[in-house]
Amino acid sequence: MSNGEQISRVALKKITPDVSSAMGSLHAAAVTAAQEAKVEPEILELVRIRASQLNGCAFCLDMHTKDARAQGETEQRIYALDAWRETPFYSERERAALALTEAVTFVADGHVPDAVYAEAAGVFDEAQVAALVWAVTVINAYNRIAIATRMVPGGYQPK
Repeated sequence: MSNGEQISRVALKKITPDVSSAMGSLHAAAVTAAQEAKVEPEILELVRIRASQLNGCAFCLDMHTKDARAQGETEQRIYALDAWRETPFYSERERAALALTEAVTFVADGHVPDAVYAEAAGVFDEAQVAALVWAVTVINAYNRIAIATRMVPGGYQPK
């Protein structure tokens, strides 16, 4: 490819509908686990946004910042999320979830250090930690799908 030409990317839902459906089922199961464990929806959106920032996924950033705002999240907290350690805007639970998100997203850089896991386990119960690990895993998978297939941001609107 030259002169700025782009190759057409595969439409995963069309070509591999069973796998796409399975991914949707995994996402739904992770959401249900988080709801049953009583993980705050605000934390889940912060986790999704932060992982999407780390992975550079424009499509998921567009989607999850819109979802967060629709749930009442403030612009200030969304804008500062990339520097969450430097601000007073996030609770202890949110900080633990964000640290866990970064460790799981960058798993090759430290294999989720014990200190990060212990911090999360100190403010979340086992079911909540499990739900957070699943939430981070799912958003990381969706980030990779959206990036690999060049999903175009901008059109998503919250329900």
